Amino acid sequence: MLMDRIAMILTIVGALNWGSVGLFKFDIVAWICGGQTSLWARIIYTVVALAGLWCISLLFRDREDDIEQSY
Repeated sequence: MLMDRIAMILTIVGALNWGSVGLFKFDIVAWICGGQTSLWARIIYTVVALAGLWCISLLFRDREDDIEQSY
């Protein structure tokens, strides 16, 4: 499903950003957007958080249903 893939990509982006914060104390999103409190950074943080919430649903789905829908 397209939405699942988009959510997974955004979640990976968020994970990489958090990894750079944890390892290097460098927030890539804030750097690109001009600070953590800029409107664009807050939008990106919110979209990534929503993608993470969407990915929670992947844990509770039946794998066989996903395979049948792809045919």
